[in-house]
Amino acid sequence: METTRQSKINRLLQKELGEIFLAETKKMPGTLVSVSIVRVSPDLSVAKIYLSIFPSGKAAEILEAVNNNAKSIRYELAGRVRYQLRKVPELTFFVDDSLDYIDNIDTLLNK
Repeated sequence: METTRQSKINRLLQKELGEIFLAETKKMPGTLVSVSIVRVSPDLSVAKIYLSIFPSGKAAEILEAVNNNAKSIRYELAGRVRYQLRKVPELTFFVDDSLDYIDNIDTLLNK
């Protein structure tokens, strides 16, 4: 069961990380990275961030680059949320492949 505090932090992190990724992907034309889901642990120390990456062929490459730069992303996030959070959670990134799954089901149904 998710507490009210967790859901507020989830929304805050999703909004701020979305803005960070939007600014970074403007430098890479033809690529779109959006934050689809954020889940914070009950003790607020770890955040699982699910990224939706387009085109999906570059997903592994982009996820590896994001994981390599996780500390700098956390630092930039800390600068943005410094008045709302005392401690910024550790960030772990995952690929959200739900859109590919939906597309696959759609094509199977259309056959």
